Amino acid sequence: MQLRRAGKGYVLGAHATDQFSSWIDKPEVAGTAEQIAKALAPETWQRLSAGDGTKGARLYDWAYVELADLEAEEYNEALTGLWTRGLLIRRNLSDGDLAFFSTWCPAGTPIEELVRVEGQRWAIEDAFETAKTELGLTHNETRSWHGWHRHVSLVMLAFAMLAVVRERANRFTSPQKSRDEARLQRWYAGLSRKSAASPHASSSAGLSLPS
Repeated sequence: MQLRRAGKGYVLGAHATDQFSSWIDKPEVAGTAEQIAKALAPETWQRLSAGDGTKGARLYDWAYVELADLEAEEYNEALTGLWTRGLLIRRNLSDGDLAFFSTWCPAGTPIEELVRVEGQRWAIEDAFETAKTELGLTHNETRSWHGWHRHVSLVMLAFAMLAVVRERANRFTSPQKSRDEARLQRWYAGLSRKSAASPHASSSAGLSLPS
C-alpha cells in the first residue's frame, strides 16, 4: 500500500496459496494463484526472456491476468490515471514449476515490461552475492543501525566503482591480442592473394595457421 500511495509500480513475489480475485469490468477470476494458473487456456502463455543470465537468455513461459483497473487518486490525491492490479505467472520450461507475482502498474503496461522488471531481481541478487564474496558486504560486527548503514554504503560504493572500472577496462584491447589479430589478418590477406593467383590450386595448400 505504501508503494501505491507513492505512485510506484511493482512486481512482488507471491505464494501459490495467496488469494486473488478480479472485479470492475475484468474477466471473472477467483481462487489461489496456483488454481488460477492451472485454469488458464494454453494460448494465454507467452515465451519471453527475463534477461540474459550466465548461459544466455533466461526463457520462461509467462501469463498475465489483469484483476482490476483502479484510479491512482484513490491512494494519492496528487496522482491521476488508471492503474492495474494483476497477477503475473512464470512457468519453468524444464519442469513446469510455477512462480507468482502480484503487480501494480499503469493501465496498458504490456506483459513484456512486467517480465523485464521481474528479471531485474536476478541481476540484483547476483550483485549482492558478488559484493558479499569479493568485498565483504556481510563481514561486519556492527552493533547499531548507523554502523551497519555506513559499512553497507561504503561496500556498495566500492562495488559501483569496481563495476565502472571493469566496464571501461573491457573496452581496451591488450597488446598481445592486437598483435595476434594483425598476424591473422595478414595471413588471411596472403591466402586471398594465393587463391586469386592460382584458382586451381589444391584446397589444402597454404592452410597452415601462422605461428
